[in-house]
Amino acid sequence: MNPKLVMSQGPSFLDELQHRIREVLQQSPAKDLENNLRAMLHQGFSKLDLLTREEFELQAEVLARTRAKLEALERRVAELETRPKD
Repeated sequence: MNPKLVMSQGPSFLDELQHRIREVLQQSPAKDLENNLRAMLHQGFSKLDLLTREEFELQAEVLARTRAKLEALERRVAELETRPKD
């Protein structure tokens, strides 16, 4: 058998196999199980007080800015406390 011929037929064979497997899974009870599991997880997570990644990152940025302002204010207070009183 010619190796070049086998290699050129390889990807189309694999694509066809993947397509057929996907069709079988979509028509099988496994798809229903997956959908039910997703729905249960979604319902369970919606009951929890969770943040999205974007909300978390936004709050982390706000916290970092607040921390920087607090540190600047602490330095300023320390500086004012060390000044001689007139």
